[in-house]
Amino acid sequence: MKEKKLDLRIEAIDRRAAILIRVNGRPIDATPGETVLAALTAAGFKTLKKSNVRGEARGPFCGMGVCYECLVTINGIPKQRSCMVEVAENMEITVHEPDPG
Repeated sequence: MKEKKLDLRIEAIDRRAAILIRVNGRPIDATPGETVLAALTAAGFKTLKKSNVRGEARGPFCGMGVCYECLVTINGIPKQRSCMVEVAENMEITVHEPDPG
């Protein structure tokens, strides 16, 4: 049975053709013009990094570049604010994924 990709976007909104980005090596569909954070959220990612102090899982908070809770690695450059960067075809993104369990 083929696994269905999680996509939390509103289906009724007419969007441009999807582009492909990779998150932790996995292909994810994104919409041109949306931010990396929007694409990650639509794909179901809730945790993006670990806290610098205690190492707990952290996710986006403000979504407008103020809080720095959405930092990810983009194309090998660490500590990029995912809410401030637009997706681009074949972009490579690395996020922290919590241990299952």
